[in-house]
Amino acid sequence: MQDHNIFTLPNGIRIVHKQVLNSKIAHCGFILDIGSRDESPEQQGLAHFWEHMAFKGTKKRRSFQIISKLDSLGGELNAYTSKEHICFYASVLHDHVDKAFDLLTDITFNSTFPEIQIEKERNVILEEMAIYQDAPEDAIQDDFDELIFSNHQLGNNILGTKKSVRSFQQKDFIEFIKQNLDTERLIFSSVSSLPFSKIIRLANKYLKDIPACSSQRSRIKFDNYLAKTRVEKKNIQQAQCGIGTVAYHNKNTKRLPFSLLINTLGGPAMNSKLNLSLREKYGLVYSIDANYASFHDVGQMSIFFGTEKKQLYKGVDLVIKELRKLTKQPLGIGQLHKAKEQFIGQMAMGEENNISIMLMMGKSLLIHNEIETFEGVVKKIRSVNSEMLFEIANEIFDESKLSFLYFVPKY
Repeated sequence: MQDHNIFTLPNGIRIVHKQVLNSKIAHCGFILDIGSRDESPEQQGLAHFWEHMAFKGTKKRRSFQIISKLDSLGGELNAYTSKEHICFYASVLHDHVDKAFDLLTDITFNSTFPEIQIEKERNVILEEMAIYQDAPEDAIQDDFDELIFSNHQLGNNILGTKKSVRSFQQKDFIEFIKQNLDTERLIFSSVSSLPFSKIIRLANKYLKDIPACSSQRSRIKFDNYLAKTRVEKKNIQQAQCGIGTVAYHNKNTKRLPFSLLINTLGGPAMNSKLNLSLREKYGLVYSIDANYASFHDVGQMSIFFGTEKKQLYKGVDLVIKELRKLTKQPLGIGQLHKAKEQFIGQMAMGEENNISIMLMMGKSLLIHNEIETFEGVVKKIRSVNSEMLFEIANEIFDESKLSFLYFVPKY
């Protein structure tokens, strides 16, 4: 049964709302189909910089008025940038959802990008870059993207480069938005105890007069993956490793079964295959995880861990050993049942987080043009069989297709 409502304004902006009666908090936000992969070479980091600058001034608000508007009510205003999306969102008591709607609309559509604020925020982003570079467990993930998606926008660091960040001016933000903003590729998502009729009234109040706009942008497809190995010597104490390859795009029917397989291999639970091997059995790592990210035309599988320099390649061998097991022997009936129950349970936990639900609904509507119910997803998970996972494991975990990135201590 559908547990959400969708409404489309004349300008193409879609509104999706889920009513939850047991919450006093409203979560809402805009999810835009714009990300770092939409930047030209000279625009690297501009989407993320825009995310920062949205808080720095609009046609009717100064920076201080923006950041204090919801904070003074006990609410929160936030944003993030990914490879394919920018999101501006807020959480407030449901009595103040009108104020959140107003503010989010203002920063999304009416930012003025004051030059003086650009100069200030430029330094903030450069400091953000330095923080990531000082954290090798974070830096390796960015560098691994570049290794997998060489010479493509998906491989670019979301933060950009020092050179590009230092070059941006007001006109660059305005032009980037003009090139990419499309009101039919933009979702306002909401989760609260308020009725849908209230959300529609607010949407008409704040969004109806936003001019319809379309983008002729065409994303460059990634289709030239080659497996690579790279070793970088770093001034670090612990070796870091990234292992991975390309995987299924976000509309591939194998996406959900592969997510189940990755969760079994190296998900957040302590009983994941990689954790049981590298941490519990051999004590080589503090943490190890396997991830799967899906994009418009491609996906990425990655495994990351840190360990002592002398244990690095033993750790790699153990990872390969676990991958081989999945390609040589299908999961047994008991293993598959436990994997499904664990995955479904973790998803159910996520259903308790209304911020996550709000963001998920917006992205799902944007990507798939629909929002599948929890029950619908569970039904698909339960239909997965061992043969399907075995086939997927052999497609993705082929050792000849794996890339490796090593950060090795200099001394």
